[in-house]
Amino acid sequence: MKSSRRTFLITSIGAVSALALSREALADAPKVAETDPTAQALGYKADATKVDKAKFAKYAAGEACGNCSFYQGKPTDAFAPCPMFAGKQVAATGWCSAYNKKA
Repeated sequence: MKSSRRTFLITSIGAVSALALSREALADAPKVAETDPTAQALGYKADATKVDKAKFAKYAAGEACGNCSFYQGKPTDAFAPCPMFAGKQVAATGWCSAYNKKA
């Protein structure tokens, strides 16, 4: 029984360490540029107030990456990873056409 507990603890510590390291690596990830091909395809703007409302009629005032379900940071983070832009960070004040309001 003690062996199972010890194995569980060692595995848990390893998993938590790996998660912390991967989160730290994501924090150093480059920021998405509006000129990035994926950003252009999704209409990404680092400042949501500059979205072309004629081109993206779906956009509504108040929508921003920081309150999108895909945003992988805390609401207070200025930048955080987004799965739409693999390995890159988006601005919390940004917006793209993949926006999905956080529940």
